[in-house]
Amino acid sequence: MLSSPEIALIKATVPILREHGVALTQHFYQRMFRLNPELKNIFNMGNQQNGKQQTALAMSVLAYAEHIENPSVLFPVLQHIGDKHTSLQIKPEQYDLVGNHLIASIKEVLGDQASDDLLQAWTAAYKQLAKLMINLEQQIYQQKESQQDGWKGWRSFTVKKKVIESDEITSFYLYPTDGQKIVLHKPGQYLSIKLFLPQLGISQPRQYSISSAPNNTYYRISVKKEIDPNRGVKGTLSNHLHDAIQIGSTVEASIPAGNFTFNTESVAPLILLSGGVGQTPFISMVEHLTNLDHTRSVKWIHACRSENVHAFKEEMNKWQETHEWFEHIVFYEHDDGNNTSVKRGRLNIEQVKDSVLLPEAEYYLCGPKPFIEKAYADLIAYGVDHKHIFFEEFGPQTVQLN
Repeated sequence: MLSSPEIALIKATVPILREHGVALTQHFYQRMFRLNPELKNIFNMGNQQNGKQQTALAMSVLAYAEHIENPSVLFPVLQHIGDKHTSLQIKPEQYDLVGNHLIASIKEVLGDQASDDLLQAWTAAYKQLAKLMINLEQQIYQQKESQQDGWKGWRSFTVKKKVIESDEITSFYLYPTDGQKIVLHKPGQYLSIKLFLPQLGISQPRQYSISSAPNNTYYRISVKKEIDPNRGVKGTLSNHLHDAIQIGSTVEASIPAGNFTFNTESVAPLILLSGGVGQTPFISMVEHLTNLDHTRSVKWIHACRSENVHAFKEEMNKWQETHEWFEHIVFYEHDDGNNTSVKRGRLNIEQVKDSVLLPEAEYYLCGPKPFIEKAYADLIAYGVDHKHIFFEEFGPQTVQLN
């Protein structure tokens, strides 16, 4: 437990973190990768380059400082981080290494403002957080490994099928190389995969939503090919998957993770709002529901740039034709106007309010940050209770809405 003086010192740094938090985390990552370059094999270097990881960490450190007297209120956030850490096989001893770099960074960035008492307080605070996270992650590891057909660590999977779904998105069907069964994932969960990238000289992990219904045989991930006009790290792994990974190639994967899932026992209307490749977890959800005997109303509103980048549209049309409980509405930002079955422009709640604004409905949002923020704000403006809205941002979590 932290002492009262230590808590006071931590809280006193909140204004500094609000103003200089990103500068601190930028320094932290630069320091850590310079002195421990082996950690580049664990972190997404694309998110390092675009600044998302630094921003996400700065927001997390600030939230922890703000709630230092009762960090348990952050449990939903910590649970999300724990899921991500266990999918990446983070180990307890790595917390000490990261902690040393964080405290050193505080001292180096704050300079004279970093008194010995302040550094001691943050050291104690970090140890408290590390202990909490290590215990939480140990529970997650044990729970995952105890599942039927579960496994520990990274497992080899073979690509047995590769399907082009649109101009940008390709699906990869991953079968366990050992021929054994795989754990049934929960619709909406993601799979962490790891590949060695020759052009970077390091291994890189990425998380991709599982786009298939739960089964004991294979996982399907549907990956958008990201193009970086600046020829940076962004999209390095997605490009490698599209260009270098062929049928017969192998990848490493950890057990499915994530809590962006829905209650299959609920009878409340299910409203799905997706932008771009944010459709992938919903493909798993709806495909799973088509295999069940139910009458739950499902409305799915999807927005993307054009028909050329709209993946799985044939499957969605088939589901709508064969299931009375399912309705699919599409927005194309660019459209010639000849397709009367789609709406033009970006997703607009006003145009579909009769379909999506339903009593007791549960709303799931998935896509890039601007899409989620706009859809969330619009739903709130129409009177939807925020407790009924759930969202998943691809990449480091920087959306703070609830």
